[in-house]
Amino acid sequence: MNKHSMKKLLTVGAVTAVALGGLSACGSDSGGTEDGDVTMTFWHNSTTGAGKAHWEDTVAAFEAANPGVTIDIQSIQNEEMDGKLQTALNSGDAPDIFMARGGGKLADVVAAGQAMDITDSIDEATRAAVPESVLNAFAVDGKIYGMPTALLPGGIFYSEDLFTEAGVEGTPSTIDELGSAVDKLKGAGIDPIAVGAKDAWPAAHWYYFFAVRACSQDALNTAAETMEFDDPCWLEAGNNLQEFVDTEPFNNGFLTTSAQQGAGSSAGLLANQKAAMELMGAWNPGVIASLTPDQKPLPDLGWFPFPEIEGGEGEPGAMMGGVDGFTCSAQAPQEECTAFLNFFMQQEHQEGYAEAFQTIPANQDAQAAVTDPALQSILAAYNEAPYVTVWLDTLFGQNVGNALNKGAVDLFAGQGTAEDIVSALNDAAAKG
Repeated sequence: MNKHSMKKLLTVGAVTAVALGGLSACGSDSGGTEDGDVTMTFWHNSTTGAGKAHWEDTVAAFEAANPGVTIDIQSIQNEEMDGKLQTALNSGDAPDIFMARGGGKLADVVAAGQAMDITDSIDEATRAAVPESVLNAFAVDGKIYGMPTALLPGGIFYSEDLFTEAGVEGTPSTIDELGSAVDKLKGAGIDPIAVGAKDAWPAAHWYYFFAVRACSQDALNTAAETMEFDDPCWLEAGNNLQEFVDTEPFNNGFLTTSAQQGAGSSAGLLANQKAAMELMGAWNPGVIASLTPDQKPLPDLGWFPFPEIEGGEGEPGAMMGGVDGFTCSAQAPQEECTAFLNFFMQQEHQEGYAEAFQTIPANQDAQAAVTDPALQSILAAYNEAPYVTVWLDTLFGQNVGNALNKGAVDLFAGQGTAEDIVSALNDAAAKG
């Protein structure tokens, strides 16, 4: 891929990165020992398989290149990460290196003085490989507080075999065409769409994408800045979602279905061809691969962008995506911690990351390692997108994001309305 073809994450940033590593170990007030050695703690969210092994191998390589520096790894299940990390941050006992996803969530951590400004510690190789707009995915008030590791746009993953079985030709480009595909799949006795509503955010993703279609880029940016949700598009998004939910497109028991844990999760249903589609981010091929019977990539996995909706203010082709990355605690040993961030962004380690997680690495020079057809489709759509916004719960921060996610699940459950979602957003924003 042409390095300069990558763009944006307008609204809060894009995502891509690289780096180099190596430093001479030296003492530090944080994590240091009497003999000058340094120990750091590192939390990530891959608890099994190739992803867990990737981080173990990367840490071992860094330690070998930097005698006297030790990194203690703790892998935490994804659904538990936010809660455990927030508890650790609140207690003043945060890990030295921890996950960050930009947006309002990162801004909250920065405002609390809990994240390190790494602006001047990003090395020349990283600066050369990463466009400024990409690093700005982790920018707060003009300073960089994290290193992005993965480009994670969202869309609909699907089983090509199940589409063929149901007589669905091509991929839906409009919401009406998606409805027709749902009808054909139901007629063939196939659950059309899997959703892990038990975990809240996968159900809320549907509201997010309806909002990207209903709301203009200006409306999205304005809401992020003002935390006011008075634009009619927010209600329109909820009404459009309600209309879609009323067609009963989701798997049986979706309210008690988890997103990523086991064969019965929404990803597991797609992995085992028990459902035809799932709306998810670009990490999904790796999750699905871990849940297939042979724990290998699903051979018929395809992807298409969230369908267009007539009458919406969102520009055609606009996408939503996320940034996975890591930051250093404000109390971490700065030289050693930032050296590790630069180190794991080297091309060889990012290629390993791409292969281990079956995802799109942030380092553009490593993107040749992306061979999965679904991920290649995502990259093509991303490069054509007029703009990309981050997940709304990330964009709006923890409190407003949680209110949004709960409101969306209540709508899915028939216990809330589009009006309730907008009220919940404004109420949570007013509380600060």
